[in-house]
Amino acid sequence: MSSIFVFPGQGAQVVGMGRELYESNAAAKAVFDEVDDALNQKLSDIIFNGPMEELTLTANVQPAIMATSIAMLRASNESVPEFVAGHSLGEYTALCAAGAISLADTAKLLRVRGNAMQTAVPVGHGLTAVILGLDIDVVRDICAKTDCDVANDNCPGQVVISGAKEVVEATMEKLKEAGARRAMPLALSAPVHCRMQAPAADTMRAALENVEIKTPNAKFISNKTADVMMDTNDIKEELVYQMTHGVRWRESVLKMHELGITDMIEIGPGNVLTGLAGRICPEINAKKMEI
Repeated sequence: MSSIFVFPGQGAQVVGMGRELYESNAAAKAVFDEVDDALNQKLSDIIFNGPMEELTLTANVQPAIMATSIAMLRASNESVPEFVAGHSLGEYTALCAAGAISLADTAKLLRVRGNAMQTAVPVGHGLTAVILGLDIDVVRDICAKTDCDVANDNCPGQVVISGAKEVVEATMEKLKEAGARRAMPLALSAPVHCRMQAPAADTMRAALENVEIKTPNAKFISNKTADVMMDTNDIKEELVYQMTHGVRWRESVLKMHELGITDMIEIGPGNVLTGLAGRICPEINAKKMEI
């Protein structure tokens, strides 16, 4: 029997997340305080009090979700198990949890990442959409023909696509014609995990050159390979690669089962990854961490 801690990505945020822990737990408070200091900003005030419009700004929400997740982990006083993984920005949280990147550096990197994603594509030029009810191979085939990118392979019947606004809109129509149950734009301020983020990938490559990444003290399952990745140079390249390529979450969860993982514990706001696990591999016992 093996366990894995998994950490969510963008979209899990809510105003007020982590506030009770901040007020009641010294370890959690220290996390939020350190992130505030690293960013030279009272990000915790935005997390706890909003407004939602400010929290959901890409440059704020990425370090905010990470900080809340790490605060929950440290408040729990639980040891990191044999494996860790994260969805998109959750990879940074997973690497922080596993001691590969310091908390301060993780916060700074996610601030850079959020700003880079937003500036890479002018507002209104890109679009991200979720497609429900189609097999991933069907989505990939149609996207290849329309020059759209597959951003997330989340679970059977749920795929996210991303790219230029007009390309994504045209692809959504073709996917509906192919039998998609729903095709809905997502309320993201920038298109994610697509070729339009190439400038952001360059920015992250430069930022990561100045950051020390240590070998994780838990086996890190990568969004890039859907397999264990431990080499620090490979991890740096992974964090650049993920900017322009899709998240292989469905395959990652299947790999977890193959590796003998029996228990998945989701740490952070929301319970999206717990829900996805049940649809991908019911044999894994997935649950939220209780603190």
